[in-house]
Order: sequence, then structure tokens, then C-alpha cells
Amino acid sequence: MIQRFKDKFIGSRAFYVQMMGIAVPIMIQNGITNFVGLLDNIMVGQLGTEQMSGVSIVNQLLFVYNLCIFGGLAGAGMFTAQYFGLKDNEGIRHTFRYKIWLGLSVTLAAFLIFFLWGDKLIELYLNGSSNGGNLRLAFDCGVDYLRIILLGLPPFVLLQVYASTLRACGETKVPMRAGMTAVLVNLALNYLLIFGRMGFPCLGARGAAIATVLSRYVELCAVAVWTHRHREENPYIVGIYRTLRVPAVLVEKYFVKGIPLLINEGLWSGGTAVVAQCYSLRGLTIVAGLNIANTIHDLFNVSFQAMGESVAIIVGQLLGAGKMREARDTDNKMIAFVVLSSFGIALVMLAIAPLFPQIYRTDAEVRAAAAGFIAVQAAFLPQNAFLNTTYFTLQAGGKTWITFIYDCVCIWGISVPLAFVLSRYTGLDAHLIYAFVGVGEWAKCLLGFVMVRKGVWLQNIVSDPQT
Repeated sequence: MIQRFKDKFIGSRAFYVQMMGIAVPIMIQNGITNFVGLLDNIMVGQLGTEQMSGVSIVNQLLFVYNLCIFGGLAGAGMFTAQYFGLKDNEGIRHTFRYKIWLGLSVTLAAFLIFFLWGDKLIELYLNGSSNGGNLRLAFDCGVDYLRIILLGLPPFVLLQVYASTLRACGETKVPMRAGMTAVLVNLALNYLLIFGRMGFPCLGARGAAIATVLSRYVELCAVAVWTHRHREENPYIVGIYRTLRVPAVLVEKYFVKGIPLLINEGLWSGGTAVVAQCYSLRGLTIVAGLNIANTIHDLFNVSFQAMGESVAIIVGQLLGAGKMREARDTDNKMIAFVVLSSFGIALVMLAIAPLFPQIYRTDAEVRAAAAGFIAVQAAFLPQNAFLNTTYFTLQAGGKTWITFIYDCVCIWGISVPLAFVLSRYTGLDAHLIYAFVGVGEWAKCLLGFVMVRKGVWLQNIVSDPQT
């Protein structure tokens, strides 16, 4: 029995070398991005609770846009990975061009929404108790930050078009190095502009926004220039802008498979924003505490996100090559590795729960709230690791409508109603509400387990005429 378990869930040394060869560069790049967010958060946190809360509310809103971009591009990315498995460069070009059109369309819509109604959206998070600080100051800081950060949307989406294509084709180190360059730019500008060092004006939250926008342009230039200068490694990039036309039959194919992912990510991230708004009814102390907790949680969650993306890439390439049995075996081993490793990371996160909030220049109530949220997040880390890898497994096989049901039905049918009712009709502490929402996702774990085990995702979407 033990041997059977090892054969099914434990891979060879070569297997883990291949997996980590893809996952680690993604992990480093995402880790760098989140580390920048962490330092931004800490630096702005030195200005006060209100400034930190205003910026965190805007980032919660931008999270919806970010995931819409990731979801929309992932739809075409499924085809990119499988085209790469078939060595079809023209197919990769078509997905690249489709990503540009889709990404810019989503970005334009997001820009208009935030520009016209951004202040109203920020107010939704500041209509609860005034406990913990000045709500008006938090609002003003949030509005100032949002107006500037919108200028960073165009480079962000183009960066994701290039980086997602490179990753799907197995090149993960270049986006990682570009991310490291962006970190240095962001950190230097943060220091100069947030606090007004070396003769620069002291701009506070606005300085953090300017630094983030400029670092995104630097990162885009680094990735795009490398991609176009290394045509031998990236043959699909030759003539990529000779036309932006994508054959109608392929647009329909990409759209049918990809739109559920875009809608899914939009509705899922929108659901998380609604849940966060429910927590905000407990006051600015909870808003600030949850922001601190989410910052460190996102940093720890980088490993699972990267390994989830590696599942989509490795399994997607195997499916594109028609290696169904190998794809299932690989997927089993990758999920097992991610979940088992999550327990050790959860222990580390639990250990630093009372220490990390001390970095922030805020009051004791906010620090205590943050420590409590970090502890609850650590307890649910293995659960989230499993949910993440099962999601990417379903995505690799093109089962986008199933991933839509998997994510959106669960958050809008379970998490949002739970948070809404408990925050408005009970006197429960915000940490308990947070835990109840996590328990509600057990149903999602069961659903993911059943679908992955049944193999509904075992599908070649580039060769099968039915897909």
C-alpha cells in the first residue's frame, strides 16, 4: 500500500527538477512583485493607519482588474502551451495577438470604471465604524493613489501579454529578471518620493503610486526588448506586429474557451472584494489589520501560485502532445507535492503572526487584529494550496466552464452570503467571520477533488476538432 502511494503521488528526482525549473523562476518573479507590494505597504504604513488603509482599499479594487487580465489571458494561454507542445509558431502568434486585443479592451473598460466611479467604490469600504482612524483622510489618500495608479494599467497589461506567452513556451527566467529590475526601480523611487529624500518632494501615498507606475514601464521594456532581440529562442515573435488580425474562426475558438475564465476571475475577485467590504463594517481597525495580514499572506502564497501555474504549463504541454496518461500521473504528483509542502509554510507563517505587524507604525489594536488574521490564514493555507492546484489542473485541459462553476458558484453561493449575513446580522468578531468563510470552502475542496479524480480535464484542445 505504501509503495502504491509512492508510485502515485511521489515523483522521481528528475520530475521535481523539471517542476521546480519552471516553478522557481515564476515564484521568484511573483515573489519579487509581492515583495515590492510588501515594501510599498510597509513604507506607506509608516505614514499612518489612514494612508495605509486608503492605499489598501484601492489595491483591493485593482485586484479585480488584475485577475480579469490574468483570467482573460489564461484562456488564450491554454492554447499557447499546447501550440508550443506541437511546435506551431503561427498558432502562438495568433494567441499573442488575441491577448493584445482582449487585454486592451479589458483595460479600457477598467480605466473608465475607476476614473468615473472610483471615489464611490472607495466609499463603500469606509461606511462602517470610524473606529481606528479618520475615515475622510483614508478616503482622500485612496482617491489620490487611484488617480495616479491608473496610468500604470497599459504597461501592466502589455507586460502580461509578453510574460504569459514566454511562460507558456517554457521561458520563465526573463520575466523573473525583469521583475528584479523593476523592484530596484520601485524601491529607489519609493524611498525618494514617499518620504521626500535627496531633494525630492514628500508625496506620501502619491509617491508610492508614481513609483509603481514607472517601475511597470521599466519592467515592460525589459521583457519586450529581450523577446524581440532573441528571435532564435522565440521564433513566433518574428512578424508578430506585421498584422494584428486574428482569423475569425480562431477568435471564436479562443473566446468560447477563454471567456469563462475572464468572467470567472472577474466574478471571483469581485466576490472577494464584496467579502472584504463586509469585514470593513467592523471599522478602520479591521480594514488596516486585514491589509497587513493580506500583505504577508500574498508573499507566502507566491509558492502555491507559481506551482499552480507550472501545473497549467507542464500538464498543458503534455495534453497538447497527446500524452494523457503521463499528464494524469504528473498532475497527481504535483498536487501532492504542493499540498504537503504547504503545511511547513503554514507553520512558518503562524510563527511570525505576532511579529510581522510590529513593523507597521500603527496602534496596538490594528497590530492585534493583523496577528489574528495571519493566524487564521495560516490555518487555511493547505486548503488554499489544494484549491489552487485543482483550479489550474482544470484550466490546463480547457474545462473553462467547469472552472467557472468551481470558483464563482462557490464564492457567490457560499462565501459572499456567509460574510454578508454574519457581518450585518451578528455581533461576531471579524476573525470568526473570516474563519467561517474559510470553512465554507470545504464544499469547493470536495468538488475539486471529484472533478480532478474523474479526469474531466484530460483533453487536447488544439488537435481535437470537437474543442
